[in-house]
Amino acid sequence: MKNQESYVPPSYVPLGQSDSEADVVSQDIDPALHNPIIEGSLQWSSGICACCDDMQSCCIGLFCPCFLFGKNAEFLGSGTLIGSCTTHFILWGLASTVCCLLTDGLLLGLPVCFVACYACGYRRALRSKYNLQEAPCGDYVTHLFCHLCANCQEYREIRERAGSSTPDLNLAVVTAPRVQTMVSVSENNTNA
Repeated sequence: MKNQESYVPPSYVPLGQSDSEADVVSQDIDPALHNPIIEGSLQWSSGICACCDDMQSCCIGLFCPCFLFGKNAEFLGSGTLIGSCTTHFILWGLASTVCCLLTDGLLLGLPVCFVACYACGYRRALRSKYNLQEAPCGDYVTHLFCHLCANCQEYREIRERAGSSTPDLNLAVVTAPRVQTMVSVSENNTNA
């Protein structure tokens, strides 16, 4: 994404409808009756499945979800990046691996339930901070079935609404030192 400030999320189209049907529905039916939004709550700036709209957070959320979760939690005021990231890693990666190995995969879903319990609190905090609706379903169910997508959606929402105080996913820039050459003492004396 070249210019993050100009990001405009695609318009929301309900499941089972095409773009043209969504326009017809919005023109024909009273929006107050058709749209079950709770009074005063706002829609998310992007959908739960819009991960590929921002490839940076999508890739980080896919390959290192604990880091993205830690960045979101840090922005919401849970403390440090390391604490939230470590807790997420223990619940998501380590516990899932141990349960899979010890039970031959029978209890693989058990740690995912714990991750969903842990993560839904942060989603609830984000929703209350920005007065967002509980969509596409409850916070726990969203993280239980779409945890990686929910992490990416929460990051996009924080970046979209927070402006200048957004969490930074950029890594530190490290530059290599100048090329150095060794000069022998005899060469040094002949040049002087």
